[in-house]
Amino acid sequence: MSVSSPPASGHASLSPSPWIVRYAHLVAAGARLLDVASGHGRHARFFASRGCRVLAVDRDAGALASLARVAGVETAVVDLEGDEWPLAGERFDAIVVANYLHRPLFPNLLAALADDGTLLYETFARGNEIYGRPSNPAFLLEAGELLRVAERRLQVVAFEEGRATCEGRDRVVQRMAAVGLRRARPLALPP
Repeated sequence: MSVSSPPASGHASLSPSPWIVRYAHLVAAGARLLDVASGHGRHARFFASRGCRVLAVDRDAGALASLARVAGVETAVVDLEGDEWPLAGERFDAIVVANYLHRPLFPNLLAALADDGTLLYETFARGNEIYGRPSNPAFLLEAGELLRVAERRLQVVAFEEGRATCEGRDRVVQRMAAVGLRRARPLALPP
């Protein structure tokens, strides 16, 4: 697949999530950013274009290959759901997760986030099963679950939970933008 070709599956386009774009200002240019389960790298591309140094990780080597010539993006084929966290000892100024949930990763993601870092997380939640996939409860956040993950570890800048139209279809999602407790205050909110 060439860099400019749209993905054959997964996201309908390489356009970043509007939620991620809205809170991208929380991630400084030059930041080291981890794009978790990046697929074809819509967020990796977006943040690299903003001057970030991005590590895009996914288990799909073919999807990651589409990022081979994108300046500012390094890729790694990793099994995020294996027994060992593949990025032990690594620290990131920002972590982005979109349309992916593997609950055992929460402690690892928090440990990998710098004390003043940014976490942007958006994925499916309970109730999505009436709109289609994913419908397995293992892949759907419980009510307020992202807030509980952040509790006493991060300052939540913004949180949403509910039905939204994304890429032309209804979904039930949770979205959270949060920063480390050592982040200088006050934070600038988006317009």
